Amino acid sequence: MAEKPSPLIYGIDDRPPLRETAFLGLQHYLTMFGSTVAIPLILSEPLGLADKPVELGLLISTMFFVSGITTLLQTSLGNRLPLVQGGTFSFLTPAITICGMAGIADGSHEVKLQHIQGAVIAGAVFEALLGYTGLVGKLLRFVGPITIAPTIALIGLALFEFGAPFAGQHWGIGGLTIGLIILFSQYLRHVHRLFELFPVLLGLVGAWGVAALLTWLGVFGPEHPAHVSTANLEAAPTFNVPLPFQWGWPKFETAAAVGMLAGYLASIVESVGDYYACARLSGAPVPDHRTVNRGIGMEGLGCLIAGIFGTGNGTTSYSENIGAIGLTRVGSRRVVQAGAILMIVLATFGKFGGLFTTIPQPVVGGMYCTMFGMIAAVGLSSLQFVDLNSARNLFILGFSLFMGLSVPEYFSVEANRLDFGADWVWLSNILNTIGSTGMAVGALLALLLDNTVPGTREERGLRP
Repeated sequence: MAEKPSPLIYGIDDRPPLRETAFLGLQHYLTMFGSTVAIPLILSEPLGLADKPVELGLLISTMFFVSGITTLLQTSLGNRLPLVQGGTFSFLTPAITICGMAGIADGSHEVKLQHIQGAVIAGAVFEALLGYTGLVGKLLRFVGPITIAPTIALIGLALFEFGAPFAGQHWGIGGLTIGLIILFSQYLRHVHRLFELFPVLLGLVGAWGVAALLTWLGVFGPEHPAHVSTANLEAAPTFNVPLPFQWGWPKFETAAAVGMLAGYLASIVESVGDYYACARLSGAPVPDHRTVNRGIGMEGLGCLIAGIFGTGNGTTSYSENIGAIGLTRVGSRRVVQAGAILMIVLATFGKFGGLFTTIPQPVVGGMYCTMFGMIAAVGLSSLQFVDLNSARNLFILGFSLFMGLSVPEYFSVEANRLDFGADWVWLSNILNTIGSTGMAVGALLALLLDNTVPGTREERGLRP
């Protein structure tokens, strides 16, 4: 009998021609583009970089630079799957919380980034140890869909304050951004592959272009919220290579590190799922425990690199690029590595990062409105294997989600923050940080209740 042809154009170990490799690598780069740019733009307000375009441009370039390095490390020395590594929304809420902590909130952007760096580096050591000691496989037995769902859903839901308030600064441009992304991602996604691969990027560029045109025509003056100023781009240096500890030496605080661990938990759980999906689509063997452990260990090292360079974030596997593998039927490791090299090269051009500081806030806000809701929905999608007729499960889910939104609101009032005195200030800081991070509250409550309230494995959605 004739051998059944592979559904893949290029498998994981195939080496496409150089020209194809370059263009396919560019496609992977563009696929992760929107999410990677979004992270530093979100952090610009809490960090105090909204009016510092040169520094914000450097932060954006650093994100891409580190993403390229960590992608090369993961694909060559880690799990060796064609997975792009990049920033994660899981770290956003803890980072924003750290920026608002007592003694940090009034500091410069360098001080805030130094504290975030310290928390990311401390968590990176923890993640690397979980992976390389093999503990991650054992610990994941206690993390089921009922824990995963509220943890990831709260990543998106907790960022609601950055959506409509930003887009609403000018609903014409903000609404156009939302409308274009919905149009490309939902209505036109089957019309052309371009719309299916790059809906966020196309929507962002489209609305950004309209704002730039109206600025050029004089409709949007310098004080208009949707004004596109080229001054930021002109001020950016031509070359600006990201350097280790460019914001100063990291500052380590127990409270900040503990708050960041919730982000690491969400990132690990999401990455393990990505490994299996990527292996299936790229024609690689099903990941065993050693592959998973190497991958998580390398992600820990990647976060360590992110902390050293000061991205204000960590690194994780990108689900967007797994979708690109499924659509293009190209699972070649070499293609992803080509995209990683492109990231590193472009990130050394200061004008590259400076360009994205010209995006007006209504466009950014419109992008947030569509992206953050999707993150919440992805978290809830893990409930498909859970018995949703179970009163036990419904209580744990509802309670964890509600408290994940409500408890941080309580801790946002200064008078409600815990104070155990000078001798126990470290404990006060830890509990206040956890209480201010909705993802941490939801994860801890769901993890505790799901593993203590009686329920069958089938009821809990755990695989046999």
